[in-house]
Amino acid sequence: MTHSHASKLVTSELRATARRLFDEIADMSRDPGGGQSRPAYSATETAVLKHIQSIARDAGLSAYFDPGQNLVMTLPEDVDADNYVLVGSHIDTVPNGGNFDGLAGVVAGLLCLLDRRQRGTGFPQPVRVVALRGEESAWFGPCYTASKALTGTLSQDELEQRHRDDDRTLDAHMADVGVNMALVRAGTPLTDLGRILEYIELHIEQGPYLDSIDKPVAIVSGIRGNLRHRRILCIGKAGHSGAVPRDARQDAVMAVAELLMRLDDSWRAILKSGGDLVLTTGVLHTDPASNAIARIADIVEFSIDIRSRDPRILDGMKGLLNEVVTKIGAKRNVRFDIGAAIETPPSVMSPALVARLTSAATDIGIDPIVMASGGGHDAAVFANAEVPSAMIFVRSRNGSHNPEEDMDQDDFLKGVALMRGYLLRTGDDGLASLRKSRVHGSLL
Repeated sequence: MTHSHASKLVTSELRATARRLFDEIADMSRDPGGGQSRPAYSATETAVLKHIQSIARDAGLSAYFDPGQNLVMTLPEDVDADNYVLVGSHIDTVPNGGNFDGLAGVVAGLLCLLDRRQRGTGFPQPVRVVALRGEESAWFGPCYTASKALTGTLSQDELEQRHRDDDRTLDAHMADVGVNMALVRAGTPLTDLGRILEYIELHIEQGPYLDSIDKPVAIVSGIRGNLRHRRILCIGKAGHSGAVPRDARQDAVMAVAELLMRLDDSWRAILKSGGDLVLTTGVLHTDPASNAIARIADIVEFSIDIRSRDPRILDGMKGLLNEVVTKIGAKRNVRFDIGAAIETPPSVMSPALVARLTSAATDIGIDPIVMASGGGHDAAVFANAEVPSAMIFVRSRNGSHNPEEDMDQDDFLKGVALMRGYLLRTGDDGLASLRKSRVHGSLL
């Protein structure tokens, strides 16, 4: 698609609104490290949501906060609609992250509503846009907290996880911003899932694939599940680096190194056999209060993040981790405390919605690339709650979760045009079968 063609798909007024929103929200959440920080369930997150609310209301949209204290926006005539298409993404970031991860999807949904408002017409089916809180795991450990609360799947263990900075619980932080915690603690959905016809989310791609093939957007086929241990301790015994022989050591560092090498060997074998797996240790350190170059470390703290599109591989890695820590613990005379795992199953995007997105892309001259998502998204929660779900990826040079996120505005506006075209197609004959499948609770 040429630049001029892309420009015609979205008005200059909407282009200016998008640029202004991204710039203003970047300024509101500037991190001393150079990126953006919008902590989950924080005053900054709330301020950003209220800023978006004021812009939506000034444009004549209905904008209000739901029982999860997420911002919901819609055309005024659709406020009381019995059923609706839900468009969403999240507002929060990782610490010192980028400005587009999550926010791009919220702005895209808002632009679609503004486009209809400017034209004085609506969508074939009512559309609501939700700006979700708390998707990132960096602040408390659990991910997708807002969408899990909406679907009634946020567990008590997750609510008891503590903030990385102030050590207060997720439960307490959610209560601080006004979330209806009685319902959340009871596992009661904060929204009527039966009223949601489908969920669609636009998000930046968090890897290099689209950039490597020089494509602006893609359609997502599925999302990896994950198995996470936020804080694992390996506990050994301190000793002098020169005085304790190898056989007498209880070296926590060497034990963790052996564990990670064992997991890496399994990762390599799974990939060689054609399986899907990624494994990351993003936290790894000895005790800064007592570590020293001449001291055998007695405590190592680390994390493990395991992801796959195959639930059998996730189960296998869970079993392997428990087996290996037991064997290495006995072999090296150390103890591992792995704590409870935080688990999210893989999800499949609705084939019917993927097909509809593919058709919408072709209609506006976009080559419909279909790919899987390595990162997790709120769409996974809605899909696993039997809400037919779909995603659009927009190219982001330099990936995500860092201050160098680089989403070109023309790429973004092509994603917006694709979303709008898709939403305008939801009145076709396929919707009848989609609604029927929702009544019967089946996954498309």
